[in-house]
Amino acid sequence: MSQINFQDKVVIVTGAGGGLGKSYALEFAKRGAKVVVNDLGGSGHGEGASNRAADLVVDEIIANGGVAVANYNSVEDGESIVKTAIDAYGRIDIVINNAGILRDSSFVKMSDLDWELIYKVHVNGAYAVTKAAWPYMVAQGFGRVIFTTSAAGIYGNFGQANYSSAKSALLGLGKTLAIEGARKNIQVNVIAPIAGSRLTQTIWPEDVLKATSPDYVVPLVVKLCSDENKETGGVFEVGASWFAKVRVERSEGYAFGIEKDVSAEDVADKWDNICDFSNSTPAESIVSTFNAVGEMVGIDLLNAKK
Repeated sequence: MSQINFQDKVVIVTGAGGGLGKSYALEFAKRGAKVVVNDLGGSGHGEGASNRAADLVVDEIIANGGVAVANYNSVEDGESIVKTAIDAYGRIDIVINNAGILRDSSFVKMSDLDWELIYKVHVNGAYAVTKAAWPYMVAQGFGRVIFTTSAAGIYGNFGQANYSSAKSALLGLGKTLAIEGARKNIQVNVIAPIAGSRLTQTIWPEDVLKATSPDYVVPLVVKLCSDENKETGGVFEVGASWFAKVRVERSEGYAFGIEKDVSAEDVADKWDNICDFSNSTPAESIVSTFNAVGEMVGIDLLNAKK
């Protein structure tokens, strides 16, 4: 592949005042993009606000010969963030949904505020920014969108019921938008990064923070946002120079036949068969679900008409 550049492209990076977001902003600017550096400047728990974080990143980009403008809105105000891009540069090509906070707690101790703030930032924020940018991408026939999930969102994690469920929501949003955007050359992918940040610097030792530098995540996002990229609807785990694609696997299952009733006891008796992955196949789409059912019970769900 030839060198990837983003000349004349405009990219919004949310939560770009530090950590992964800052690394994205610097790299895209280095490769010729005009960057909207969005950061509310709040704490890792979603409290407070400051212009300083975004301003420092913009200053660094400009000092290095790049082009950037700051935006200080909450990601819930996606329209204002996109307006900053349109007012400054006249278009929007790439959205990196990176902003995030943590409010970890066991479920029994979790407050409604813990739940609501996580959803406001991770789900509502990513929705709002992408929703505002989407019409511009459709009109120009080009767009690249990155959503950020996590291992907790894919697998679950103790003490993160709010965070993991919000991150799981982004998996569904990303996969659906990949389908809807395909005809307009809008590619949407989801990453689950393992990267040191202000959210992890208090719990990880220095050697681990160094190994999980955001610099090891940035190359994947740059590749996925390039003109030459063909991947869409993908889910990727990435960190410490390791890159991997994640997929859902479906067991062959067991069909009892639709000529008779099926009881819970029948299901229990065949539980080992139901959970046997020796003849598993990738579970890639809702179409593959319908096909799997059809093959087992002899019903063509895709072409059924009343």
